[in-house]
Amino acid sequence: MVARLLLTFAICRLIVTVGLNVEPAELLRLGFGGGHVSTERHDLEAASLDFGLMARAEASPLVVFHPSLAEDVARAVRAAYSGGFVVSARGHGHSINGQARAAGGVVVKMTSGGGGGRVAAEEGYVDAWGGELWIDVLRRTLEYGMAPRSWTDYLYLTVGGTLSNAGISGQAFHHGPQISNVHELDVVTGKGEILTCSEGQNPELFHAALGGLGQFGIITRARIALEPAPQRVRWIRVLYSDFSTFTADQEYLISLHDRKFDYVEGFVIVDEGLINNWRSSFFSPRNPVKISSLGTNGGVLYCLEVTKNYGESNADSIDEEVEALMKNLNFIPSSVFSTDLLYVDFLDRVHKAELKLRSKNLWEVPHPWLNLFVPKSRIADFDRGVFKGILGNKNKTSGPILIYPMNKDKALLPWRLVMTDNVYNDRVTADGEVCVCGTLDMIRTIKSQLPPDSISHIMKEIIALLLGQWDERTSVVTPDEDIFYLVALLRSALDNGEETQSLEYLTDQNHRILEFCVQEGIDIKQYLPHYTSEAEWAGHFGAKWDKFRRNKMQFDPKHILATGQGIFKPGLIPQPRAAAW
Repeated sequence: MVARLLLTFAICRLIVTVGLNVEPAELLRLGFGGGHVSTERHDLEAASLDFGLMARAEASPLVVFHPSLAEDVARAVRAAYSGGFVVSARGHGHSINGQARAAGGVVVKMTSGGGGGRVAAEEGYVDAWGGELWIDVLRRTLEYGMAPRSWTDYLYLTVGGTLSNAGISGQAFHHGPQISNVHELDVVTGKGEILTCSEGQNPELFHAALGGLGQFGIITRARIALEPAPQRVRWIRVLYSDFSTFTADQEYLISLHDRKFDYVEGFVIVDEGLINNWRSSFFSPRNPVKISSLGTNGGVLYCLEVTKNYGESNADSIDEEVEALMKNLNFIPSSVFSTDLLYVDFLDRVHKAELKLRSKNLWEVPHPWLNLFVPKSRIADFDRGVFKGILGNKNKTSGPILIYPMNKDKALLPWRLVMTDNVYNDRVTADGEVCVCGTLDMIRTIKSQLPPDSISHIMKEIIALLLGQWDERTSVVTPDEDIFYLVALLRSALDNGEETQSLEYLTDQNHRILEFCVQEGIDIKQYLPHYTSEAEWAGHFGAKWDKFRRNKMQFDPKHILATGQGIFKPGLIPQPRAAAW
């Protein structure tokens, strides 16, 4: 198989180099086992572009490979490891700066294969193929009355793609990012090995791959935590004119432990158009919201967006529950907008907006997005310098600007755990209970020491809560504060004659925002990061950089994976090969 793959690749190179006249059908006959190879122009061109339309590979890939199974992916990587070419996994192509490109190499189109894995409703997990879209995971699990706990705002992304970054949305304050809701992974390393990894098996690879930007392997399977799926959602938006009041209310909501909203996000409104754009279609176009009508004199507004899940069992009390949560907030009284809809419709809300934009030819345009994690202690400075400064209220902005807090929650957590006999008997009371108070790391240690059959129902609940925390052992980096904000400028560049909506203008504005943070000493971290030098990447990863490099040498020693990220230069030294298998 390796020999056939190398022959395919060699022929492709000859075609490019000397223009050999070889029919593509002859190449496809060489094959990749269960998958198939494509050298069709449309496949190669599509693999050199992404959602951002910000970067085109210096050269298109020579091959696009469509795998059927994990073993197909492993064969392709083993051939690359032996033959001296790069490999990048591509999901739905939703990266911004060409991160999934593989100039002169092989792009593995992960959405081609796999198929749905097992839904274990009683055990509370689903096995998903790395190239499976989250919308399809949702549909499969809903058949069993279950759903994943943590989401992204847009569901037409692949499982492996979001887990290679973090996967965040308005549920992250409660359940943590998606990478904190995974029990187990299958990963094809840069050597072509298929390794199953988890907290207890190959933990170094498990934590490295989560948030690892594809540097250590290609995720082919993920075991994702589930919860009973809600039936309906109460979706509420309220407006603020004062930033400190807005952030104080957001931080209050994510601090609640028992009765709380299930989703907390927000966005910034810097012009009249933005309040009624695609992200804000919640506001009725028949009754558009006017900034001037809210007494801000054309200034910046802030929108808090929250939801409360419910079903038949608590439908009668949903009004009372929402009212109790809203009464402590300090929004503009006349700015309450509320609606009820199915849970699946809420989760899939951005796709509905996508279809509208596609109908107007406004979806496949450049997207100079900038996503930042901003520490809580500097978010007010960011507001003054960016929202009210660089962006101002005179720019017509074509896209939402999200802002919402997340918490790492390192506080001491008291628990009363019901334990079975012969487990920590020295701590068990006469009533069969034990009180544990400690940090999350301490509780994780206790969990790891318990035999599986000794874990009670309450302990399982606690383990579920532990899954929802940001784990510093993963590769993702965040500001060094317990609470930090996502600020996401999700803007589209339009060729409509408006200077402030041009790609050049928006790209320059992004640079000005980053320069402002550097000058003011705001220790931001890019989410979905993009840098052009190793020094910049080292600064991004900070204290994690040395470990990140060691993991690279262990799991992808020739640096053949995900070279489009621009973190490491390929070290392609072909090795003697064994006989083809």
